[in-house]
This record gives sequence, structure tokens and C-alpha cells, in this order.
Amino acid sequence: MSGAEILVGYDGSTEAARALEWALDEAGRSGRPVRLAYVYEWLTVAGWLGPGIAPGVWPDETARRQVEDLVRKATADAAATSPGVTVHGEVFDGPPALVLEERSASAGLLVLGSRGHGGFTGLLAGSTAVAVAGHAHCPVVVVRGEPGRRAGHIAVGVDGSEFSLVALGFAVEQAAARRVPLRVLRAAHPPAGQRSPSGPEEREAVATDRAELEEALARWRPAFPDVEVTIEVASAAPAALLVEASRNAQLVVVGSRGRGGLRGMLLGSVSQQLIQHAHCPVAVVRER
Repeated sequence: MSGAEILVGYDGSTEAARALEWALDEAGRSGRPVRLAYVYEWLTVAGWLGPGIAPGVWPDETARRQVEDLVRKATADAAATSPGVTVHGEVFDGPPALVLEERSASAGLLVLGSRGHGGFTGLLAGSTAVAVAGHAHCPVVVVRGEPGRRAGHIAVGVDGSEFSLVALGFAVEQAAARRVPLRVLRAAHPPAGQRSPSGPEEREAVATDRAELEEALARWRPAFPDVEVTIEVASAAPAALLVEASRNAQLVVVGSRGRGGLRGMLLGSVSQQLIQHAHCPVAVVRER
């Protein structure tokens, strides 16, 4: 994996603390530095200037110092709990989604909590997180599920699209680094009445899907021969299949758009549903 830093969206919330914990754990494996990014948008002042426009200066220097103190303490605490990881902290002004997207250009991974507060007002597992995941220049991990959960396999959804094949590569590398099995999933979800679930056409389609997944995996097997891989093709809606798979996984990986994604969309519907409903952290891979 890239040696570029792991960027963490941080605002002092419980969810942000869990995102930081996940990032530190990842950094301990990969040897990459971690940067806490507190992005503050002054909504009241921005309202005077117009939607999406943040002031060039902070209206309240006391608030600025409080935020800087928060980031300084979080950075020091993170460095103390993870002595082998280099940790930096920084405060940015502006719309969170835009700032994080810009900063992701120099990051190897961007990690977000499932929702935030304070400076990240609006950074729920909704519009802002979806915008960041759809536009970021590096993989984005949204930390969901039970705190401290590290057991389980890596699950990845692959539909044959370019985005899903990039996601597959990321998932293989994660499984190898964590020394856990990889579960490769494809949803066979034909329109109602097109094929019988157990008929010959369905069995032939499943065999074709499995062969395509084996072919996609072939490029990764020589570099990661020790990764235990399970391939599954199931008759289910893609989002439902992956949300269910996330119950027993430590990470579920998807591309930002699949075969059904329209060019220009911020994020595909499957990725959006996982960000909102998965039971474990979700990695959305747009580009590497």
C-alpha cells in the first residue's frame, strides 16, 4: 500500500474518536503517519455570505484556541497510545466536504466517523460523507459498527465494473495485511420472472459469475498467495447482500460506483446504503 498519510476527519465526537482509533490501528500495520484534520465551518457567518461560503477569519479567537487545544490534546493522546505511529494535527477553515476532498489528494487513506458534531455540523452518514466518498482522491473508510471490533474477515463486493475491480485489489491487500480471510461477493439479482432461482439458466449464470471472479482474482494471487479466498454468488439485491455480509466482517469494501452507476453520480446507491446501514467499517474505493 501507499506510504502516504492516513487523514482522519476529527471533531472531538465519540464517532470521530472511533475513526481515529481505527486509523491508528491501520497505521500501526502499514507504517504510515496519521493526520487529524479538524474542519470548521462557521455556519452563522457563512449564512451572511451565502451557502457554502466560509469566512476567511474566525469570528471568535477564543473558539479557535479551544479547537486548537482539542486537536493538540487528541494528537498527544494518540501518539501516547500508539508510540510507533507518527501523529500530526491540523485545523482547517471551510466546508468540510470540500476541504477533506482537497486534502485527500495527498493522502493514502481518508477515515471518517459515521457522524459528527461541532465543526463537522452536517457530517452525518448522509450528504457530506457521501460527497466525500464520491469525490475523494483516495480510498475512504467510514467507521461504523461495534467499537473496537477487529475480528472477522474482509468482505468485498465485485460486479465486474472498473470501480469494483479497484476495490477488489484494495480488499486483497487489506486481507493480506491483517492476515484474515477474504470473502468475494457478487449479487445475481435478475428481474422478476426472468429466470427460476434454481433452473439451468440460473446455474449457468452463477457459473459464469464465479469464473469472472476467479479471473479477476488471478492477477492478485501471485503477490498474495497466502490469502484465503471464498467466492460467493448469491441471488440477492447487492446492497442487502453486503449489509448482511458486514455483520460478521471487520471491513466491507466496495467501489464508489458499480455497473448501474450513472456517469457523474457522486456515489452509487449500494455504496450509499452501506455507509448508512453497514454493521462494520466500510471502505469506498474510487481511485488509488
